[in-house]
Amino acid sequence: MSVIRTPAKHFAPLAIGAPEPYRSLPVRIERMIHFIPPHNEKIRAKLKDTIGQVDVVLGNLEDAIAVGEKEQARAGFVSMANAFDFGQTGLWTRINCLNSPWMLDDVTDIVAHAGNKVDVIMLPKVEGPWDIHYLDQLLAQLEAKHKVARPILIHAILETAEGVKNVEAIAAASPRMHGMSLGPADLAASRGMKTTRVGGGHPDYGVLADPSKDGGPRAHYQQDLWHYTVGKMVDACLSYGLKPFYGPFGDFADGAACEAQFRNAYLQGCLGAWSLHPSQIDIAKRVFSPDPKEVAFARKILEAMPDGTGAVMIDGKMQDDATWKQAKVIVDLARLVASKDPERSAAYGF
Repeated sequence: MSVIRTPAKHFAPLAIGAPEPYRSLPVRIERMIHFIPPHNEKIRAKLKDTIGQVDVVLGNLEDAIAVGEKEQARAGFVSMANAFDFGQTGLWTRINCLNSPWMLDDVTDIVAHAGNKVDVIMLPKVEGPWDIHYLDQLLAQLEAKHKVARPILIHAILETAEGVKNVEAIAAASPRMHGMSLGPADLAASRGMKTTRVGGGHPDYGVLADPSKDGGPRAHYQQDLWHYTVGKMVDACLSYGLKPFYGPFGDFADGAACEAQFRNAYLQGCLGAWSLHPSQIDIAKRVFSPDPKEVAFARKILEAMPDGTGAVMIDGKMQDDATWKQAKVIVDLARLVASKDPERSAAYGF
């Protein structure tokens, strides 16, 4: 007996009066998901400027919010959601995890008082499709009750071993699925990994060069702890038309290492990363926006092969159907970036 919804049921609203699920995700540029503590009045006072600088503003209600400040953070998020016009900038929130005492009030209060402003709810510690099914049904009921006009999407954080194991089933769980983010700190703990770093590499995780004939020092090359997990997440997301993201990089003082980790994720297929500090906003813009030289070369390929078939030589390199597809990915992303970023639009020649 099948336990998977039929296609017709998959795209049917889960409550009478709830909005129709999306058949494909809205087209948005989301190079960075910028986290803010919504109960912090000083940060909320600067939000008008922040909205223009980032692609997504996320009001964080979970980790890094003290137990005694959870309700204040929730109220602060509702207040800021209604106080500002976010325009092209996405408005997200990260709620508390499903087994916490705050999660239910997070969802019910936010949908009731800001449901028509919120684009995405980020769900922590997702372990399987059952977690998505629960939130999916709850959101539909609340959307119907409060007359929310468009479906609120779900973004899952992979931060347990079980979640990574079930990543494909999570991706397939609901048409509400927006995408997934790697949560390296909690995932490291869940796996029993021997690191206290939040994202990034580790100096002891690497490969050692072969001994030299003269017996000199052997080179040691640090490797990426998260390569396998990011690759697995990207495959699951792209198989189902979802968006993969790298999560947090905790060492705010090491911009070079942050950029290297973001770039690894970008090259593997991630569309963005979390920015936990203002210094990481420009890093994410730089990394997750295509290089103008790459865009120019990609446009040459598309112009030389308008229908995407055959083979041509460009600058001494053979281009064919496969490289045409690669070029289209880069040019499509560049056009999306250009729609939000005038400076890069000019650099791309759009």
